[in-house]
Amino acid sequence: MPAPIRVLVADDHTLVRQGLVGLLEDSGECTVVAEAADGMEAVDKVAQSHPDVAVVDLSMPRLSGLEAVRRIREQHPQVRVLVLTVHEEEEYVLPIIRAGASGYLVKDSPVADLLAAVRTVAAGQAYFGPQAAKVLAESHRRPPDSSDDPYEDLTPREREVLHQVVEGATTKEIAKTLGISVKTAENHRGRMMDKLGLHNTAEVVRYAAKKGLLG
Repeated sequence: MPAPIRVLVADDHTLVRQGLVGLLEDSGECTVVAEAADGMEAVDKVAQSHPDVAVVDLSMPRLSGLEAVRRIREQHPQVRVLVLTVHEEEEYVLPIIRAGASGYLVKDSPVADLLAAVRTVAAGQAYFGPQAAKVLAESHRRPPDSSDDPYEDLTPREREVLHQVVEGATTKEIAKTLGISVKTAENHRGRMMDKLGLHNTAEVVRYAAKKGLLG
């Protein structure tokens, strides 16, 4: 009998997290070695518990799921990451894949799909639910829109802020990363969005995907 798959579960909703833990443990195929209630804790506990698979929610406090995936993959490349989320739109799927996730599953999927996903990514393969697979197929068929300068007239700092927003960073996180004040980060972000005619984070990510800036 193969050894149980060592799993970390990260979700900021206690009931959801405990439900996932119960489902994985009851399967007889998995041992949950750690739980995390936010993105920062997920990164820390991966280092402590050395799971085979990290099941990570996309929307978490302190550190976004996107940045948590990126850090886990950079610091622990042997750990496979399965993203579990309510989102299935292109602007969420593509950045997560480029951040290094091995799997992507929406939360209304059957329990059997969750177990299949954990089993598949633990074996070193990719697992994408039908929604994510469709988005990936469409993105490969559609070449990036490169007919003009994707950055238009953004300053170098505004370009940095654009990429930080795409990666899911908050204004405070942007300020810390770039070594500037929160107010200055807010100003750069506002000017960047004004210049590109964008109104919210989802539109920024969609713009970046369309212009081939993701990755």
